[in-house]
Amino acid sequence: MSTDPQRFEILLVPEHVQGRDGATSAASALRSAVVVATGRIGSSGYPHYAGEGVEADIDPATRTVESLLVDGTELDYGLSVRVVDPRDS
Repeated sequence: MSTDPQRFEILLVPEHVQGRDGATSAASALRSAVVVATGRIGSSGYPHYAGEGVEADIDPATRTVESLLVDGTELDYGLSVRVVDPRDS
């Protein structure tokens, strides 16, 4: 059984936003999506997560996004991605 996190929240923020903490990132996010583990390993070799139009391969140990598609396309220049614990709604 895997101990990898089953959910993450992906935040797309303008590249110039300073700080990597969740509150700063969430306040500056242009888009957010909660992604859940699909049970597959992505092409990058890391677990694959998907949800709300976002697909990502995420290293769960470092929360590094190794691969990302937003609505089927790669991330636009000038945007960066942050991975945080999902906010409870």
